[in-house]
Amino acid sequence: MARKPDLLPGTLDMLILRTLQRAPLHGYGIALQIKRLSDDVLTVEEGSLYPALQRLLLQGWVKAEWKMTETNRRARFYTLTAAGRKQLGVELTQFEQMIEAIGRVLRDVQEA
Repeated sequence: MARKPDLLPGTLDMLILRTLQRAPLHGYGIALQIKRLSDDVLTVEEGSLYPALQRLLLQGWVKAEWKMTETNRRARFYTLTAAGRKQLGVELTQFEQMIEAIGRVLRDVQEA
């Protein structure tokens, strides 16, 4: 059975911010949404997700409040802030530049 690819370094924050752009979610909901939208290719482990959410909170890019889930459990729901929307734009631009640069290198190697 093939192993699922790891997230590229530096992409987890961007994926979380992008996921929260749609609607506030709790941590488990964020992980499920990323997995679902990636057609089960990307899996975010708890050991990576919650430290990333804490980092985003400290940066002021998300805010959190305790609410009840659809299964009547208390959970922290995360919401994208205005600063988070701005940061998402920065991260998307940087990611697109990186992907374009990698593509140029791969095309050059293939043409050689």
